Amino acid sequence: MKHPREILLGSQAAAGALPVCDHYAGVEARMRKSLQLQAEMSQEFGACVFDVTLDCEDGAPVGGEHEHALMVAELALQTMQQSLPAATLPRVAVRVHAVDHPAFAADVATIVGRAGAALSHLMIPKVESLADVQRAVDAVDQAGPAGAKALPLHVLIESAAAVHRAFDIASHARVQSLSFGLMDFVSAHGGAIPASAMSVESGQDPQALGQFTHPLVVRAKLAIASACHAWAKVPAHCVVTEFSDVAAVQRAARRAACELGFTRMWSIHPAQIRPILAAFAPELRQVELAAKIIAAASAAGWAPISLGGQLHDRASYRFYWQLLERAQQTGLCLPCEVQGYFAPASDSTPLHKEIA
Repeated sequence: MKHPREILLGSQAAAGALPVCDHYAGVEARMRKSLQLQAEMSQEFGACVFDVTLDCEDGAPVGGEHEHALMVAELALQTMQQSLPAATLPRVAVRVHAVDHPAFAADVATIVGRAGAALSHLMIPKVESLADVQRAVDAVDQAGPAGAKALPLHVLIESAAAVHRAFDIASHARVQSLSFGLMDFVSAHGGAIPASAMSVESGQDPQALGQFTHPLVVRAKLAIASACHAWAKVPAHCVVTEFSDVAAVQRAARRAACELGFTRMWSIHPAQIRPILAAFAPELRQVELAAKIIAAASAAGWAPISLGGQLHDRASYRFYWQLLERAQQTGLCLPCEVQGYFAPASDSTPLHKEIA
């Protein structure tokens, strides 16, 4: 019997299959702490609820790129050697240098060559075109062992030109997700966009435009989200630099999810992870409704049904199925009607896990 994901999503089944939070760490001590936190929260929620991306681009000291890449590869291998239930297996990625950086080829050869099988994906920054994506694919495939599974790529859109080409970039079969590089995007405009656009809050100036109100920044975010949804890829929202302001992080994450269509978001501090999960998690009453609809639809062989005086068909089934997937990705325990469709949580997982 076909799984609901295959029945309802078909070729779009890859979209939304990632954790909603991507946490970045560039210093070895913080990398280790992040990986430990990932393991602890995976045990707590019964699923791996955020990725850890080990950063070579901003993390590697100038002149020490090769040593940093070796350390990152070894850390990824050590993490994957842990014996854990399938549902809580670690998800570790690496951000390498941009394709035009002198360290790019060595990064890929070292990290993919040594630890490619331990990685969930590779992040490629400063992608400007489809040609950049293909250059990265060629390097990754050359570095990996023969017969190895193709490593998915996530790409970072950081300029106006890259935003213009976002639909082309998202169309590449190996691209799994597009992220928005807010700070580089603002900087690339040569002062035409004010510094306030790199922040969530406008500060003391009520006239200042932040990252959710400046027209060029909002336009770029919408273009990236739209390109991803057009090609069944995952749009990842940018960082919030006010990392100590938990309320600001959660407001930004909620706006990214509800207003701009993003299904994933970056974290740059451990304190941001839970607010992001909480913001992207659906309401429990919506989860319960979704479970009833999907269970009834399955019993009807996915034909149209009437539930609570409302008509539902394949279109609403897709919506509510994806809502259930997001609930599972954010660590919520699913109603019993649909638990069989997902990897089982540990016996110690409570009925409803509080994220915030």
